[in-house]
Amino acid sequence: MTPTMTLHLVMLLPLLAAIGILLFRDQPNLREAVSLVAGAVQFLLLLNLYLNGPDQLAFTWLEVLPGLSLSFEIQPLGMLFGLIASLLWPVTILYAIGYMRAHKEDNQTRFYLFFAIAIAAVMGIAFSQNLFTLFIYYEIVTLGTYPLVTHAGTDKARQGGRTYLTILLGTSIVFLIPAIAGTWLYAGSLDFQTGGVFGEAASPVILSVLLALFVFGIGKAAVMPFHRWLPAAMVAPTPVSALLHAVAVVKAGVFTLIKVCLFIFGAETLQSLPITDYLLYLVAFGILAASLVAMRQDNLKARLAYSTVSQLGYISLGVLLATESGIIGSALHIAMHAFGKITLFFCAGAILVAVHKSEISQMRGLGRQMPLTMVAFFIGSLSIIGLPPAGGMWSKWYLMMGTLEADMLVLMVVLMISSLLNIAYLLSIPVRAFFPGHTAEPAEVVAISEAPLPSLLAIGFTSLACIALFFWPNIFLDLAQSLIE
Repeated sequence: MTPTMTLHLVMLLPLLAAIGILLFRDQPNLREAVSLVAGAVQFLLLLNLYLNGPDQLAFTWLEVLPGLSLSFEIQPLGMLFGLIASLLWPVTILYAIGYMRAHKEDNQTRFYLFFAIAIAAVMGIAFSQNLFTLFIYYEIVTLGTYPLVTHAGTDKARQGGRTYLTILLGTSIVFLIPAIAGTWLYAGSLDFQTGGVFGEAASPVILSVLLALFVFGIGKAAVMPFHRWLPAAMVAPTPVSALLHAVAVVKAGVFTLIKVCLFIFGAETLQSLPITDYLLYLVAFGILAASLVAMRQDNLKARLAYSTVSQLGYISLGVLLATESGIIGSALHIAMHAFGKITLFFCAGAILVAVHKSEISQMRGLGRQMPLTMVAFFIGSLSIIGLPPAGGMWSKWYLMMGTLEADMLVLMVVLMISSLLNIAYLLSIPVRAFFPGHTAEPAEVVAISEAPLPSLLAIGFTSLACIALFFWPNIFLDLAQSLIE
């Protein structure tokens, strides 16, 4: 199979899986096997492209207008995003098999169907050759994940879905579409180009306006004040939350922001625009504010949701710094945050399924009942905080170095304070679970009650991956460094 055919298959495989899911809707084992096999095959195809594929590969599916086409290419940042999404797709499906069956969820076929559609859209985003193509798939992600957010069908789920859809579509209509149209009119091109599409004579005022429109228009990056959709979407089942936070939606947002900053504006242009500093401080405020709000949440998924808002700010900050280390740290944090945060959400769902607890105040002493889950939560927390031996340390290191390269010590202090707040609102949970303090019956024997085996296997995989990425970060680090080269 040629590399071009392989990439075509990577793009189409999730849609073929969606057809298979519909065909086997009355046979749950076959239905879920389709998702697992498709995800595994897709990852192997992408891994082969990464290891043996050409440096340059591009093709066009459809030319809508002269200069506006549905086109795709292999590029390091897209390969990084694609590898993460394709690897975590079957892992999340494995987790969902245990969760959805144990929780006796309705409409499971619909869940797996729209999950596959969301992954198809993610592949389109990852390998987009131009901003027009990326925008099409960006919106498909929004619409394709809406049925997942409202999966429960309750009034609360529908309200969360309305908030989700209103903010994401609203930011696209009010900010993102004008930004894309303005870029097309001013630069005459939407193709991603090294160094950006604007010439040296471009007006700093116009570029500043366009940059602000892009930053606020890419609502999936959850830059404050357009972040409320993310906590609202936590009404969804935990596998959907994992999809939103680690595989598809938020990563599509920060990926899009990085692509726009580096390949529409260019690092040198970003550094020269006066508005960049204001946006950096806005993002820094969001990092701290979201961390402080997270500390006040007793609901575990709500705390993790605000943690994600803060962590996305790290990625936005890194690329807006436009320094070598900042860009590397930003791209690398897409990978490190994905594995750390999906582990935490998996653990939250396991706790809900096994012992029916969702509030942190209820989890005192839970480490004796769910030791494997709480150890995994501890490992995922280390990665999000940026402490060894977890991979999150490396992306945090590069982000810190990026602030030094930009001579913005205030932002380095922001990252340090945020990491301390991470410790407070994440590590306190396993500490509460394993060291509950005085209990009335210290000798009481508590039966082990872990999540179903498929879910437990997925939790074990992602938590071990967090540790593996500390010792072997090269695959993602090399791709991140290729952005500089």
